[in-house]
Amino acid sequence: MLPENLTAIVARNEIWTGMSATEPYEAGWAKEAVIFVRALKPPKGKLPKARIEISADGMHWAPEGSEFDLPAVENAVTFQRVAHFGNFLRVAASLPAGAEITVLVSMHFKA
Repeated sequence: MLPENLTAIVARNEIWTGMSATEPYEAGWAKEAVIFVRALKPPKGKLPKARIEISADGMHWAPEGSEFDLPAVENAVTFQRVAHFGNFLRVAASLPAGAEITVLVSMHFKA
């Protein structure tokens, strides 16, 4: 049996300010995920950590517990590995006033 892998782009050229999050992605079939965030333009202001959120229904969210840095410069990439998650995943961040980042977020899953 061939291993099952999938890549999903969940945010492309999105400007994040204030309370921001990717689209949810349904991946209950996967055993693990690696999530990459790339800054498409120079970020502005002090950036917070991004967090992984999980959901049973894709509408009500809980923090999974993983946090990671957002990219600090244009074209920089940060990532987070996740395992033992529920059915839906997303990346979220709460940016302070004056902070802004334009992101490309991809999720890479393995069964």
